[in-house]
Amino acid sequence: MSAAPYEELNLGGAVGDDPAAVLANRERAARALGLDPAQVVWMNQVHGRDVAVVDGPWGDVSEIPAVDAVVTTRRGLPLAVLTADCTPVLLADPVAGIAAAAHAGRPGLVAGVVPAVVEAMIGLGAEPSRIIARTGPAVCGRCYEVPSRMRAEVAESVPASWSETSWGTPAVDVTAGVHAQLEALGVQDRRASAVCTLESGDHFSYRRDRTTGRLAGYVWLD
Repeated sequence: MSAAPYEELNLGGAVGDDPAAVLANRERAARALGLDPAQVVWMNQVHGRDVAVVDGPWGDVSEIPAVDAVVTTRRGLPLAVLTADCTPVLLADPVAGIAAAAHAGRPGLVAGVVPAVVEAMIGLGAEPSRIIARTGPAVCGRCYEVPSRMRAEVAESVPASWSETSWGTPAVDVTAGVHAQLEALGVQDRRASAVCTLESGDHFSYRRDRTTGRLAGYVWLD
């Protein structure tokens, strides 16, 4: 329902798009996944490491907390994470009945949002060896150009994030960093999307377009 520059299916509510269009898009996306739009748990993402444990959707938009990860033990409750270059992290321990979604941009990677969300899952009874991890479309390490000092600072915290662009300049690979953190935590079942948001015309990219929409990753337990 969104008009340019947000294109058609913008799911982000804080990017300047018409709120009615965003709501219609969210309803359409949820129903396409067989979900009740009113049950989807969204976050007020701030590039931090705070985690919220939830058992239902927020009552009102004003009640959505500033967190970058949500965890639930309630089956059938969908969790959503918005991105437009950052790495969406979807996690589940089906045996323990725990699901989680996290927003891992460069600041969140360094802050430790991934270890924080896994620790929250473990605190609820998850076992790292049982956790299934999927990361969605994100800007790749061959496209995410940064100043050399920034690359060094990020790599000091997460060495696997060190990268170089395809044109030979300093870069950060957030998805590689996320998977390295997951591996160090004992999460073995991991897969990453091959899509680079900056290179793909079918995905929103803040670095490419600046004023643009947001895509969403959803996770829930049947």
